[in-house]
Amino acid sequence: MLREYTASGLEALQLATALLQRARLADPLVGVWEAADVQWAWRRPRPSDDVEKLFWLDDAGPAAGVLLTTPNDGSWQCDPVIVPGTGLDPATIWQRALEYAAKHSSNFAIPVSDDDAVLRQLAQQSGLTAGESDSTAWLAATQLPQQRQLRDNFVLTDRATASGPHPMQSRAGDQVAERLAQCSLYDPALDLAVETHSGEIAGVSLYWFDPVTKVGLVEPMRVEDNFQRKGLARAMLCEGIRRLAAKGAERIKVSYQTEIAGALYQAVGFQPQSTTTWYQASAK
Repeated sequence: MLREYTASGLEALQLATALLQRARLADPLVGVWEAADVQWAWRRPRPSDDVEKLFWLDDAGPAAGVLLTTPNDGSWQCDPVIVPGTGLDPATIWQRALEYAAKHSSNFAIPVSDDDAVLRQLAQQSGLTAGESDSTAWLAATQLPQQRQLRDNFVLTDRATASGPHPMQSRAGDQVAERLAQCSLYDPALDLAVETHSGEIAGVSLYWFDPVTKVGLVEPMRVEDNFQRKGLARAMLCEGIRRLAAKGAERIKVSYQTEIAGALYQAVGFQPQSTTTWYQASAK
């Protein structure tokens, strides 16, 4: 028996997590997002937190949903998610997604995997405009890259042992530590930073392990401009992958937009698998 249900805040986050986990278990490559992606989006308060998200529930839990997020001021992101094999009509879910998004903004985007012929056709038929794109790559956790040592004037830290303000606070806001702690998949031991011996933050990266799907996710990865080209990103990445494998990850995923980022990930063994296009509904 299928029923509609709406939720906001942490309840919606929990339902979205369960929905994306179920979708990943149904198909190892389906869709755009992992459950950890929606949890990473929770890192700062957003106008979309209090917006009702729509879910369809069956006896096994969430079978489909319409997720709404405000990634940046003035823009909205809409994600229709359907668990493969549930028999739900993609056109119906898509139409409801458009209606839900339009209630909040005429300027929203829907990311669609280029491998998803059905949703791609629905996006084109809906009059949305194809915009920016990104790539997704996967790494088998059995193929661990060789560890890279940091230069002598840098040290690797993690939030399981470090104290003080969160290294991402300047970019993610003052509540980032509190908000991440509310996420079921967040692990402080997988929250890495590279600092100078004087305590200056040179780079940050966060790794997510999903014990339900056995998928690891790299999100985010950043080295500050003044510390580029010193091998910091690769050192963090290799250590993060090692920690994910130790937690039990079987496969590790990363998405990226630039050739430079792609070269880094491919250099440690990630293999590009798919691309995603963001279909835009422009303000009239």
